[in-house]
Parts: sequence; C-alpha cells; structure tokens
Amino acid sequence: MTTFTPAVLVLEDGTRYEGEAFGAVGTTLGEVVFSTGMTGYQETLTDPSYAGQIVVQTAPHIGNTGINATDMESHRIWTSGYVVRDPSRVVSNWRAEGTLDDALITGGVVGIAGIDTRAVTRRIRSEGAMRGGIFSGEAADRDPRQQLDDVRAQDSMTGRNLSDVVTTAEAYVHPATTDRIGSVAIVDLGIKGATIRALAARGFDVHVVPATITVEELRELAPTAVFYSNGPGDPDASDDHVELLRGVLRDGVPFFGICFGNQLLGRALGFGTYKLPFGHRGINQPVREQATGRIEITAQNHGFAVDAPIGEVVETPAGFGRAEVSYVGLNDNVVEGLRCLDLPAFSVQFHPEAAAGPHDAAPIFDRFRDMVLEHIAGTQPAGPKSKEA
Repeated sequence: MTTFTPAVLVLEDGTRYEGEAFGAVGTTLGEVVFSTGMTGYQETLTDPSYAGQIVVQTAPHIGNTGINATDMESHRIWTSGYVVRDPSRVVSNWRAEGTLDDALITGGVVGIAGIDTRAVTRRIRSEGAMRGGIFSGEAADRDPRQQLDDVRAQDSMTGRNLSDVVTTAEAYVHPATTDRIGSVAIVDLGIKGATIRALAARGFDVHVVPATITVEELRELAPTAVFYSNGPGDPDASDDHVELLRGVLRDGVPFFGICFGNQLLGRALGFGTYKLPFGHRGINQPVREQATGRIEITAQNHGFAVDAPIGEVVETPAGFGRAEVSYVGLNDNVVEGLRCLDLPAFSVQFHPEAAAGPHDAAPIFDRFRDMVLEHIAGTQPAGPKSKEA
C-alpha cells in the first residue's frame, strides 16, 4: 500500500495548492511556469532552459511512457520542481527503461501531484509567472507564513544569469554525420542534444564550447560558423555574450541562434529585450514567417523576448546594417525571429530541433547550411563593419 506524503505548492501571492509528494521529498524554490505540451515531458525535464523553474504540466496524465536514455536532451533533469495532476501508475512503452517518479527521485527533483493544474495555469496566465516553492514531507507541515517568506526571499528570474550553471565545463567535438562542409562553434548557453545532432547531420563538425569563451579563443578555433544555443536566464544579464557576438558579426562569420540566442542577437544588433508575462512553453506555438506568410507550429520555451519593429526593414541601432523581424508569434504578436540583410546572420525564438515535435521548423537548419555554403562560395557579402569596430 502506497504511503501518502503531503506536499504543498506556494505562490508568491500567497496562493496555496495542497497535494501529495511526487519524486524527491523536501523543499524546492523557483519561478513557476506552465508548459502546454501533451507529449515530450522527458525532453522538457532535461532541457537546460528550464533551470531555475518549477514546471507545471497542463496535460493531466504524465509519466505513462516512462523514461529512457535515448530521449534525454542533456545529462540530467534541470527543472527546479515539477507539478502534475495525475502521475501514471503504470509505465507502458517498449522503449521505457524506468519510471518518471524514480527519475525525479534520483535527480533530487521535488515535485507535487494531485492538485488542480488547470487552476494553477489559469492563475499564472492571468497574474503572470511567479516565484514559488514546493514543500513536501516534513517541510509541508511548516508554518505557512515561513513557507511564503522563503518563496518571496528568492531571487527573481529577471536579472539572473544562469549560463555558468548549465554550460559545459570543457569543450568537446561531435563530428559531422554526413559529408563535411565545415565546422560550427556552439556557444553552450544550455544546449540540447537534438540541436547538436541536427547540425552534425547538415555536415558540420560541431565544436561545443563553454559560455565563458572569449572572442580571441573563438578566433583561434577558426570555425566556419558560430551558433548560440537556447538557455535559461535574462538576456539583459548576459553582456559578455552580447560583446562576444558583436565580435563574431564584425568578423563576418556566419551566425545562427535559437531561443536565448535569438534574444542575444537582438541585443547585439542594438535592440532591447523584455520579460513576457507568462512566456511561451510547449509544443503547439504558432508563428508566421513574414516573407512567405507560411504558418508553422513550433516548440518554444522562453520567458523573455526581443523588442524590435515588426513589418519593416530597419537600420540596426548598433550599426550592423539592415535587419528585419522574420517571424512573428500569432498568439501575442511577439518577435519570433530576426534576419540580418547585410550580414550572414539570423535567429529564431522557437526550437527547430524539437525532438518531441512538431517538426514544421526543421528546415531552418537547412537554411543555415545553405547560408554557410553561400558564404564559403563568396556569393554572400560579409556586410558593413559595426560603428564600434
């Protein structure tokens, strides 16, 4: 007979949701956000972009396909906490190698189950992402005022730089898995395994380098192209990565960025960024490509966005020539991509690798390969130098 272990989710506005422990027992703090994916919970948990966050799954039934080593997006679970309504009592999938509950326990991830996740989602949807905490076991019996004090005492996601937490400690190489066309240096700000595989499949030797790399070290590596990965944190707290990227753009090296990389390209070009009320997280986010009008359903995981003019070509404030917004989110008109017109550089806010699907945006990796090949052939101009060069 299963023993009931009490747990409570506390939001910074004082709202409380009582349930039972799921995964590790204890206390965890983080920014409470919701993910609308109906599948891919393992990819969500192991995505480094979720570092520092307590994830609420809007799908009611979680854990039925278990956990396996193949679907890991990184070497560990990164979420600070996990909130579900109905954890599956049975694992039923031929690829399963263990249960979700056991994986959370092994990873030390404190979770809560048996609460109305729809109510939590609606709260965040109306009030915005909030700091929160999960308290289970003995911690659930603590004075509610002390629990709320702990929640309110933690740092906000605004202003936080988490790159050093999620980046690789040492550089490593993943060779091209098809005819080689060159090398790409990935600045690891929270890279996912599917991204590495996608680039290797396009003919790149993938050099994954720490987030602390300098522009001089990057030049010594002499990559054919540079890539900025997804990752957690506030882009306004990543000045070093902005300056590194400006060096890449001045050198005329082809650049591609996704998610956090899109926000950092925006900053490098001189645009601002801002925090979204509750962000975009899930695998059903619609975007429109401005040039073609094509609608794509995408996977996303971000709480910040680029503030750039939509529907016009503009001179970049930092002096890197002309640029335009290439994709727009259809739910709230948020910038979902940038394209430089005088430099070989572009970025998207969504995840074209999307291991759990959808795969509408996968051809963007082909677009990057084509851009690099054109640059190698000399058919694409390197573009003007920055005013700061």
